[in-house]
Amino acid sequence: MAKQLDYSTLREIFARFQAADPEPKGELEHVNAFTLVVAVALSAQATDVGVNKATRRLFEIADTPEKMLALGEEGVIEHIKTIGLYRNKAKNVIKLSRILVEQYGGEVPSSRVALQALPGVGRKTANVVLNMWWRMPAQAVDTHIFRVGNRTGICPGRDVNAVERAIEDHVPAEYQLHAHHWLILHGRYTCKARKPACGTCLIRDLCQFEDKTL
Repeated sequence: MAKQLDYSTLREIFARFQAADPEPKGELEHVNAFTLVVAVALSAQATDVGVNKATRRLFEIADTPEKMLALGEEGVIEHIKTIGLYRNKAKNVIKLSRILVEQYGGEVPSSRVALQALPGVGRKTANVVLNMWWRMPAQAVDTHIFRVGNRTGICPGRDVNAVERAIEDHVPAEYQLHAHHWLILHGRYTCKARKPACGTCLIRDLCQFEDKTL
């Protein structure tokens, strides 16, 4: 695990990320807060590409909790059966839809605690929804961010909670809103697990990773 980078280095790193991509976007397709919650919940142990393929038609016919309940569990399964753990995920989608209708008037709540109380929604999912829909500087730490944070020294930590705290504690405030997406996209396309593309990395000179590739 790399050492935590200092403030000036972090400022330079995120200034470069911002210059390269001023408004980074999440890659999960959605049309409202509800479809975003469902898409993120479905993305556990699945790729964004695979989830998008499965949900395009689903969200055309069920873009509210009420419509999802009308579709039913078997109807949801028909649309998402190409995704891993689809049966359990379909159950959770129906359960969370029912809770949204019965407890929140069909609206998605905007607090982390309320979101995490929904079936199939953990802290990471809640943070994604808070960040992408309500533009809260919440940090959803996935495998990409965990790897990049520890490999580079941007936000090292022994577990995802420690990495989340490192981002919140060390990344300058003006970069907090987009930090989560910059780090995910950097991990997905440049700082990859097996073959990091260090030769084309825009922060290569600032990164603490010792085994840089050409």
